[in-house]
Amino acid sequence: MRARTEALALLAGSGTADFAMRITQVALPLVILRETGSVAATGLVGGAAGIPVVLSPWWARRARQWVDSGPRLAIVAVVSAIALASVPAAAELGLLSPEVLFVSGLLLGFGDALANPGRSALLADTGDRWGDGRAVLLLTWQDGLRRLGMLIGPSVGAFAVAAGFTSELLWAEAAAVVGAGLLACTVRPTEVTEDSMPSIRESLRGRKEVLYGWIVRGTGCVTWFAFTLGLSVLGEQRGRPGVYLAAGMTGYAVGSLAGTAVSLAIVRRIKPVLTAVVAWGWSGLCWIGMGLWTTPPAVAVFGAFSGVAVVIGIAAISVLITRSSTGPDRRTLLSGQSVVVNAGSAAGLLAGGPIIGAVGAETSLIGAGITTAIVAALVLLRCQNAVTPYASTASAPAVPAGPTRHRCPRPRRG
Repeated sequence: MRARTEALALLAGSGTADFAMRITQVALPLVILRETGSVAATGLVGGAAGIPVVLSPWWARRARQWVDSGPRLAIVAVVSAIALASVPAAAELGLLSPEVLFVSGLLLGFGDALANPGRSALLADTGDRWGDGRAVLLLTWQDGLRRLGMLIGPSVGAFAVAAGFTSELLWAEAAAVVGAGLLACTVRPTEVTEDSMPSIRESLRGRKEVLYGWIVRGTGCVTWFAFTLGLSVLGEQRGRPGVYLAAGMTGYAVGSLAGTAVSLAIVRRIKPVLTAVVAWGWSGLCWIGMGLWTTPPAVAVFGAFSGVAVVIGIAAISVLITRSSTGPDRRTLLSGQSVVVNAGSAAGLLAGGPIIGAVGAETSLIGAGITTAIVAALVLLRCQNAVTPYASTASAPAVPAGPTRHRCPRPRRG
C-alpha cells in the first residue's frame, strides 16, 4: 500500500510540474522579448539548459546516484525552482539580461540532468516494490501525463497570457516545481545490491537491445526538426502562419494519448526491441506522408499516427530498461536516455534551419522520414540475432533473486 501511495505522489508531482512547464512555454518568450527587446534572447534559457544535460555523462556520474530518495529529489527541485524564479524576479527588478538568462538556463539544466532520470528511477523502483510489471506501467503513465500536458498546456497558457497573466505564470511554474519536490519527500531510498557508480557505457554492457532502442529513438530526435521547424516554415510560406504546426502538434498529442492507452498491451506481447524499431520506422513513414500531402487535415492525421507509434516505442524502451536493470544501473541508463534525447534534439535543431533553407520544408520532411525509416530498417536487421533473456520473457524479474542489503546510512550535510 505504501508503494502505491509513493507512486501516486511521484506521478502527481511529475504531472503538475510538466503541465506548468507547458503553460509557461507560451509566457517565457514574451517576458524575455518585452524586457530585453531581443528576439535572439528568447531561446537562451532553453539553449543553456541543454548544455549540462548533454555534458552529464562527464560531470554527473556520481551526482545522479545521489538522487536516490524523495527528500534528495526535493532538494534538486528547490534548485530548479530558484533557476525558474530568477527570470520573473529579474524582470520585476529591471535586471533581466542575456547573462541572467544564460545563468538561469544553466542552473535549470543542472537540475533537469539530475531530477528527470532520478524521478524516473525512483518511480520504477517504487513500481518494483508495488508488484511485477508495475515499473514500466508507472513510467508509461508518467509519459502519458506528459503527453496530456502537451495537448492542453499551450492552450491554457495562451488563454492566461491573453488575460494578462504573463510573469505570474513563471512564478506559478517555480511554485509547481517546489510542490512536486514536496510530494516526493515521502518516497523511500532505493534498495540496491551494491554501491557502484557505473558509467553509461558500463551500464550498456550486456544490454545491446537498449542500445538499439536508443539508436532509433536518437535518430527520431535528430530528425524531429523537420516536423516542428518544417511545419512552421511551411505555414509561413503559404500565408497561414501557425496553422500547419498547430494541426500537426494537435494530431500528434491526440495520437500520443491514444498510444499511451494501448502501448502496454502491445509491448507485453511483442519483443520490445522490435516494437521500438518498427515504431520509429512507422513514424518516419508518417513524416514522408506529411511531405507529400501537405494540407492541414493530412498533417493532423499523419501527426496522430506518428504520435501513437512514438509512445509505443518509448514504452518498449522502458520495458528493456526496467526488466534488465535496477539501482545504480537503472539510474544511469535513464540518465543516458535523457542525454540521447536532448543531444539528438539539439543537433537536429542546430542543423535543421540551414537544411530547410536549402531544400525546403516539404523536402526536409521527406528526407527526415526516409532517414528515420532507413536507420530503423538497418537496426531491425542488426537486432534480429540479438536475443536476451529479459527481452524474450515478459515475466522476467528486474533483478536476480537473492538477498539485498540497504545502503549504509550516510551522515547528513549541513
